[in-house]
Amino acid sequence: MNLSDQARRLQERGIRPTPQRLAVYDYLLTHRTHPTADAIFEALSPQYPSFSRTTIYNSVKALMDAGLVRVVTIDPSEQHFDGDPLDHGHCRCEQCGRLFDFEMPDGLLAPLIPEGFTVNRQDIFFSGLCQDCR
Repeated sequence: MNLSDQARRLQERGIRPTPQRLAVYDYLLTHRTHPTADAIFEALSPQYPSFSRTTIYNSVKALMDAGLVRVVTIDPSEQHFDGDPLDHGHCRCEQCGRLFDFEMPDGLLAPLIPEGFTVNRQDIFFSGLCQDCR
């Protein structure tokens, strides 16, 4: 997705497509590493020296509020961000700390949900060792 498509997506969600928001959104869409806000800041600083950490946090929050980005809290010491807001699961390597996505078929968890409960979001996490660290 190019920057004009990204700007249009932000506008459709009621967000003004500022250069900061577009830079953060583009980074999350093109770097599927589930970065922290600090990692985003470090990556974008050379190209955007006027961006502050607060700029990054505010941009991520606006994107989250619009449903374009989701927070991944598999690591209790820091928040990671994912440019894919659709429900899917994550695995975290206990040695290198990388996060990996995995798809969950629709309805897979439905038998586990109490009757009458409405699910708004699912977060499924596993931790262990990735292939490289085994």
